[in-house]
Amino acid sequence: MGNTAGSRTGGRVRSDAARADVLRASAEILEERGYGRMTIEGVAARSGVAKSTIYRWWRSRAELAMDAYAEAVAGRMPEPDTGAVETDLAEFVTELYRVTEFPVRAQALRGMMAEAQLDPEFARHFREWVGTRRAVVAGILARGVDRGELAADIDLDRATDHLFGLFWYRLLVEHSAVRPDQAAGDIAQLLTGLRPRA
Repeated sequence: MGNTAGSRTGGRVRSDAARADVLRASAEILEERGYGRMTIEGVAARSGVAKSTIYRWWRSRAELAMDAYAEAVAGRMPEPDTGAVETDLAEFVTELYRVTEFPVRAQALRGMMAEAQLDPEFARHFREWVGTRRAVVAGILARGVDRGELAADIDLDRATDHLFGLFWYRLLVEHSAVRPDQAAGDIAQLLTGLRPRA
């Protein structure tokens, strides 16, 4: 009995390690080459995990790509709760803007946005990931409302759109730089319209 349980535990550990290898390899390829040039064969070769195993765990390349990217971003991005809405948002947006310090990552993000306009399967998984990022910001704003820092009647969805809209517009159009040192000022300006009126 003990040996059997140990074998099962060892198998699970190996399986977890293999899954982590696949996600890491997928994120690397996605950011190095873009989604269009990411293949399951390439992920299998880099991760050392059999292609058949990857297909067993993920139903499509799109699902794998966004699972991998979501995990990579979650490791880089904070979900701050400092007790003040302005500080929380400034920390989050500073890290959001920091993607432009890594040109390969920024280009991959632009490519994913473009792919989401053309590929319905990819778009579905991309929107699900975007939803998780939006939920972080909406949660920060909701706490600000609860603490009386923001007006009670603000539209959380619209306010979240304002925050991400500035980032995406600058990232895609490139008419103006996206720099982490701009984050605090951008948040201060955004909050001017969200605070309770005297």
